[in-house]
Amino acid sequence: MPSPQHLLLKQFLTAATAPLARRRPSIAAMRLSLEIGSLFQFLPWGVHLDCFSLEGMAAEWIKPENANPRRVLLYLHGGGYVLGSLNTHRSAVGALAQRCAMHALTIEYRKAPDFPFPAALDDTLLAYRWLLRQGYRPHDIIVAGDSAGGGLALALLLALRDNREPLPAAGIGLSPWTDLELPTATIRRVAHEELQLLEALAIRGWGGLYADTTPLTAPLVSPVQADLHELPPLLLQTSDSEVLYDDVLTFAAKARCAGVPVTLQTFEGLVHWWHLFWRFVPEARQALDQAAAFTNGIWAAQQAAARVLHSLRAPARRPDSRARV
Repeated sequence: MPSPQHLLLKQFLTAATAPLARRRPSIAAMRLSLEIGSLFQFLPWGVHLDCFSLEGMAAEWIKPENANPRRVLLYLHGGGYVLGSLNTHRSAVGALAQRCAMHALTIEYRKAPDFPFPAALDDTLLAYRWLLRQGYRPHDIIVAGDSAGGGLALALLLALRDNREPLPAAGIGLSPWTDLELPTATIRRVAHEELQLLEALAIRGWGGLYADTTPLTAPLVSPVQADLHELPPLLLQTSDSEVLYDDVLTFAAKARCAGVPVTLQTFEGLVHWWHLFWRFVPEARQALDQAAAFTNGIWAAQQAAARVLHSLRAPARRPDSRARV
């Protein structure tokens, strides 16, 4: 059962989106609304911000004081490939990075409709390759994202695999958008609730803006359509009441059949993007804590494997040839 704080959040979001049922605001107006909302979101205490230009692209380092500087969380914000920015997700990324004790790199990737596919994926590949050129090792990088950013993180893994480039240690998808076709069955499932129906209809249109002339079924557009073999361990989080729930379950099942280690965590009755409201929604803090536990498990598995490899490579001790009288 969702918490009272989440119920209040849901009532607020329902009231705030009610005008959308009567008129369709422009993408520019929705972007402005999100930017205004982000003015009230702040980084957690003890997390520092470093803004810079990554080969001409706006980017940020988010650095918790407790972080291991060798490990990086490459985080891709959500927003249906048309909305969202560094500002809208900075607080939640900071909370996640602090829990994971990692530095986080976030980028202002290009968005539709001005820059359709593959612009966002190209920017993401640019950021990942830049990390490698800075000396970060692939097995010290975890790629993460929410909603469309989660789908973009999965597309990045697929593109790296197909290009035979080194893969990061793991991927994290927080309610990732894996199927831009958004099946009609999903629309029917959420049609009883105004907030979810509006989300479904909106992102269905945004999917077309992002794909543009590329088929919605292209694997790097809709990762659920891809061959998912040889991907690194994945963490997928979703709520059973949000629009993308069915797609996440389908992707998780397909990835497992391909031999990918998948950790699927489902929550009950939560709205899409609940992670962003971590300051006052306990389920958001719980989800971020579980994501941190997943990353800790990745590092622990690496250390265990390194110990085993070291023991196999260590020369056997020669017996003492000196006779004892």
